[in-house]
Amino acid sequence: MEFVKGHGTENDFVILPDLDDQLDLTVARVQALCDRQRGLGADGVLRVVRSDGKWFMDYRNADGSIAEMCGNGLRVFARYLVDAGHQPQGTFVVGTRAGDKTVTTHPDGSVTNDMGPARVTGTSIAAVDGHGIGGFAVDVGNPHLACVTDAPVDGFDLTVPPGFDPVIFPHGVNIELINVLDADSPRGGALKMRVYERGVGETRSCGTGTVASVASWLAGQGRTTGSATVDVLGGQVFVTIEPTTSTLTGPAVLVARGELDKSWWDALA
Repeated sequence: MEFVKGHGTENDFVILPDLDDQLDLTVARVQALCDRQRGLGADGVLRVVRSDGKWFMDYRNADGSIAEMCGNGLRVFARYLVDAGHQPQGTFVVGTRAGDKTVTTHPDGSVTNDMGPARVTGTSIAAVDGHGIGGFAVDVGNPHLACVTDAPVDGFDLTVPPGFDPVIFPHGVNIELINVLDADSPRGGALKMRVYERGVGETRSCGTGTVASVASWLAGQGRTTGSATVDVLGGQVFVTIEPTTSTLTGPAVLVARGELDKSWWDALA
């Protein structure tokens, strides 16, 4: 069975082409694939499937749980479709559990995603290193608590899951810690972000998290539109928040391809 390995700003994924929708992608198989000792190692799995006449990104977190959306994964998914000859380079639609998303692939390997609206739904507090850090709850098709702080984000311990209010986030939440590097950069603003993703832990990047971070930064200024670059551990992306949608532009890199051993796969059923 074919696999491809790729990453978007070092948020890495195992891509499983399943054009005939035949794979039994169990929790155990996802967990094994993503394990960096007993599998290929990844933050998540992207199953490539056709649904209702269009491409569908079936995204699973490293713990096997199903997620609504993944911005970095969507860029890698789109790059794979073009590289494999399934789509011509340019603009096309990919289905996700958070709805249809328009993507545009570029000759330099980067991809722009239409991420849909980033809805600020309220405020809450994340508990990190014994400290309460306030932020905005942001819905980008999946839940986020994006917290702008003056404390250097490099100093936080994210080996321990941050605490959050389960009443506000009954299905868990991705938590972003954000420093403002420049409020008036030539591209609108410059932020630095670290993220703890539900079902994964700290990752090198989170696409929807970068969108939530920019939306939170703008909300803190009483603004609903604007743009910023966001530095993450794995690189840099550019986010624009518009009145009815948001866009995310960043790299998408395909690293390797190969075949999964059938006996290894079958033993995980």
